[in-house]
Amino acid sequence: MIMIKSHLPGLILIALALHGCSNSSSPLPSGSIKGEYIYRRQNETFAQIEPATLIPRLAYPWEEDKPGAHPKITKYFFRCKGCLLNPVHVLKKGNDVVPYYDCGGMQRHSLPLRDQNEFIFPILIDLLNYVQEKTGKQVVITCGHCCPDHNSYLDPSPANQASKHMLGAEVDFYVRGMEQSPAEVINLILSYYREQEKYRGMKEYLEFKRYEKEDRKVSIPPWYNKEIYVKVYKKEEGRDFDNGHSYPYVSIQVRYDWDRNEPVNYTWDKAFRNFYRL
Repeated sequence: MIMIKSHLPGLILIALALHGCSNSSSPLPSGSIKGEYIYRRQNETFAQIEPATLIPRLAYPWEEDKPGAHPKITKYFFRCKGCLLNPVHVLKKGNDVVPYYDCGGMQRHSLPLRDQNEFIFPILIDLLNYVQEKTGKQVVITCGHCCPDHNSYLDPSPANQASKHMLGAEVDFYVRGMEQSPAEVINLILSYYREQEKYRGMKEYLEFKRYEKEDRKVSIPPWYNKEIYVKVYKKEEGRDFDNGHSYPYVSIQVRYDWDRNEPVNYTWDKAFRNFYRL
């Protein structure tokens, strides 16, 4: 009996502790909760929070539509847009199936060469910079130089195998913000020749004619003078991998080499042997 009595208080304390833990999650009696009054001045109201408003992001300098806002176009803007990751194009020719693979683009080859330097006909660069400067809007080159592999990948038809894109003598482009106004771009191209001092009095450069023959591949008759040939492709015309957008674009071909005083014609050597392969 003495032994049992000596341990009884400890057992009671343990039982009470366990009982308290088991009921620790139960709410406290309402009478034990005390609050604190918030005192306000007479006629005081809650603070009014203005609703959030969206503040437009300020444009970066190159996003602004104003003269000089966009980078000046150089020959490097014309680099071939080929890519080895592009899917193979498979065409059926008679009983044969012919695959066309894209090139490696600017990582695998250079621009066309002149005097061992990369070369694009200067008139193309000058015209695009003129349009960009006059409009204050960005000129987007969709197709500049095409190596033979990329050219065939875009369009393997026989008529395209003499494309001047392979010579650095042709460019396709549109003007951002004027995608649906190619006629305005054409007017700027024509006005370029009227403003340049070097063409003053040279009728064959100042007067543009229209090409009306059926082999033009576009519904709008192109414009041409001695130096260039200009086409407008409607949104359903001239579509390929580079020009996959859904609005019109302008194409300029070089007909005459001002510096060498000779016509610009396609040759196999100029297209296939006149650039570095890496």
